[in-house]
Amino acid sequence: MKTMFHEYKNLKLKIMSKKTMLTILAVAAISFTAMSQKLVTSKSNIKFHSHTAAEDIDANNTKAVGTIDTKTGEVVYSVPMQAFEFEKALMQKHYNSPKFLDTKQFPKAKLTGKITNLSKIDFSKDGTYNVTVKGEMDMHGVKNPIEEQATITVKDGKVSTNTKFKIVLADYKVAFEKGKPSTNIAKEVEVTVNAEYITKS
Repeated sequence: MKTMFHEYKNLKLKIMSKKTMLTILAVAAISFTAMSQKLVTSKSNIKFHSHTAAEDIDANNTKAVGTIDTKTGEVVYSVPMQAFEFEKALMQKHYNSPKFLDTKQFPKAKLTGKITNLSKIDFSKDGTYNVTVKGEMDMHGVKNPIEEQATITVKDGKVSTNTKFKIVLADYKVAFEKGKPSTNIAKEVEVTVNAEYITKS
């Protein structure tokens, strides 16, 4: 009788051990999935466009980095301001100068926000999803709330984003008070952002 009891007890312990192991594996799998939810930029391009009667001004920046948390919808985008490249050297000089964006004192612009309609996106399925990002833009030492529309595309397991919006320079205390630059640079500029993402390992 005692032998049967011990055998039953050992069998029960083995079953409990297997259940415990399965539980640990399940928790580990969930943790791994949670860890793999963050996407990071592998390639990005920001285009700055200004239009006035005097001239059009364009600049490109391929050095920005960003992340998207597919689980929480949190979005972060950091832009090194000195990385914008203009066709005209004089415009580049004006852009970086203390009288305009003062990129030496304010080397980065940062967008932090959240996708408000995250439930509409299936990152595991090919498709194009229209999203709204609500958060804050920090540029030139000034922070302003933002709410912009963007497109997220999922294709063959790869994620890319695209958005176009306008920035009123005066909202960030950016403006030439007089001289030629004040007439050649628009008070409101158009910004286009394209980015490709990979899963963070």
